[in-house]
Amino acid sequence: MLKYNLMDDLFIALVHSPVVNRNGKEIGSALTTIDLHDIARASMTFGVRGFYVVTPFKDQQILSQRIIEHWTEGIGGDINPGRKKALGLIRVASSFEQACSDIYGKYDKKPVTIGTSAKEYKKSLSIAEFKKQPLWDRPCMIAFGTAWGLTEQFIENCDMVLEPIKGLGEFNHLSVRSAVSIYLDRICN
Repeated sequence: MLKYNLMDDLFIALVHSPVVNRNGKEIGSALTTIDLHDIARASMTFGVRGFYVVTPFKDQQILSQRIIEHWTEGIGGDINPGRKKALGLIRVASSFEQACSDIYGKYDKKPVTIGTSAKEYKKSLSIAEFKKQPLWDRPCMIAFGTAWGLTEQFIENCDMVLEPIKGLGEFNHLSVRSAVSIYLDRICN
């Protein structure tokens, strides 16, 4: 029997709510347009099937759609076809549950949800441990938090959580677009 290939059905969610601020208070964060470009490009590079921008805020959803349309339907796509293809991976969802429901609608299988955090959790898995998990031929959705990260409740509700990316010192607050690229590289290699 062939082993299931995780990268065949891997999705990413950039979650803007529920996340926390520097004081640990639950908030909703604003969209950063460079995150859309850079995460879409990393997603395309590593074969991710879809990239969901998750925000409950209508104005942020509209902004996301305008950016996507500029690069996929407008002059931006004519000027830069590579970016057109990458930004074509992006879907906008009002909640993480809606994004997972969208995947369920396409695959008729509930996605395995995977949280990420700069904090260590009891159920944190190394990338090596994660790659050994039986994923039961289900699509996988890796959630990345904006601001100061996903809420603890969000992480606890995920099926799995990946261990934090550790650098050489005590400082541990990567930009989300950097974290996505590092995680994808480690998962793929």
